[in-house]
Amino acid sequence: MAGALKSTSDGATMVLTLSNPDFRNALSPEIYAAGVEALNVAETNPEIRSVVITGEGANFCAGGQLQRLQANREQAQDVQAQSINGLHSWIDSIRTFPKPVIAAVEGAAAGAGFSLALACDFIVAADNAVFVMAYSSVALSPDGGGSWVLSRSLPRALVSELLMCGERIGAARLQAFGLLNRSVPAGDALHEALKLADTLNARAPNALASIKELMNDAQANTLGEQMDAERAHFVRNLHHPNGGEGIAAFLEKRTPRYS
Repeated sequence: MAGALKSTSDGATMVLTLSNPDFRNALSPEIYAAGVEALNVAETNPEIRSVVITGEGANFCAGGQLQRLQANREQAQDVQAQSINGLHSWIDSIRTFPKPVIAAVEGAAAGAGFSLALACDFIVAADNAVFVMAYSSVALSPDGGGSWVLSRSLPRALVSELLMCGERIGAARLQAFGLLNRSVPAGDALHEALKLADTLNARAPNALASIKELMNDAQANTLGEQMDAERAHFVRNLHHPNGGEGIAAFLEKRTPRYS
């Protein structure tokens, strides 16, 4: 089965649930396309302030379905290339999506499932969650941008362990290296992710969009380029109605009401 991506709402948060429980929520081209479409809808809907991605049942996502990959070996190489293009389109849409995206991880986040979690702005995980780049265990190499994020976030020796040896890393160790925002008891990841989403939803969406864009561009920019970008965003946000509301609410010691 190809599985599905279920979309529900919790207040101002869109919840996207990977649903392929027979294969531990393994991914498929259908899920990639549904993910891109869901974010396109959420981007233009002002009622949606954030997105949570989670998995159905005991696991977050097992990555690619090996049966499908084995079948693709009998097809032209372009078949698998197009499938990965679909995954990468979804990863890119998460990274550039102007609203916060939170991964709520229970159980295993493996392969492209690990990459999917890393693409999100925040990761909330059960304390017994396990993250693994299992590609080398089946003679494959990473996709989904996982090697890019890990190589920029962790010491090379640890990245070598994760990518070359396919070593598992637990939530506590991942949090110690700064790649995990919250570690919670098993079964509480989605609840905690929604609490975090509520906190973000109460902030000015235009400011969060600016912050995310600045963070995305920071590594490629020189200091001068980054400060130029900061100036442009700051001036634009100061003159946005939310800028006036935020300052007024602070001075009047009341809760702001952002649009």
